[in-house]
Amino acid sequence: MLHKEKVLLIDKPLNWTSADVVRLLKRKLKPRKIGHAGTLDPRATGLLIILLDEATKRFAEFQKLLKVYEAEIEFGLETDTYDSEGQIVAEYSGDFLLDKNNLEKELKGVVGKRQQTPPPFSAVKIKGQRAYDLARAGKDFVLEPKMIEVYEACLLESTARSAKVRFAVSSGTYIRSLAHDLGRKMGVGAYLKNLRRITIGDYQVADAKKVEDFE
Repeated sequence: MLHKEKVLLIDKPLNWTSADVVRLLKRKLKPRKIGHAGTLDPRATGLLIILLDEATKRFAEFQKLLKVYEAEIEFGLETDTYDSEGQIVAEYSGDFLLDKNNLEKELKGVVGKRQQTPPPFSAVKIKGQRAYDLARAGKDFVLEPKMIEVYEACLLESTARSAKVRFAVSSGTYIRSLAHDLGRKMGVGAYLKNLRRITIGDYQVADAKKVEDFE
């Protein structure tokens, strides 16, 4: 959907980087300026806001908007990236069935303002280097926590070892970290299996175009 102020909504597909989407649109639309307002990891899908020409001046405005995600969380395992891309680093040794009541209780505790430490495999820069590059090289480093806010953490459905959760969060929140921390609180570990961004402010993924529309 292309608005008058040149704000383009894209439903980012799986395994595309946000930069991949920008490159495609730059080639097809040939704008004077182009950028995205809020990165999605390659393994995440959903709403990506593209700003064109004079709309790029509104980057900071879009960055501040509340974001809503639907996250599929797998319990019983931990990975080094906190998501399905990483290597398994811990596995719960006992048998368990996910307790829905206990999970809902822990999700209530997630809501509110808190300090969150980014995942070690993230794009955060440390002395000019990306954290994921340092992590892949096996180097030791410290990531500084930052203040985030979780407005909603609602259980949508659950099985014996997984759950689908809707999170409404402030900008800069890592859903991977929320999943990882939730697994620790449940005592069995967890990682983010799938993630889809549904809304950014008043913008909806239902109104977004597919990348195939431009290819």
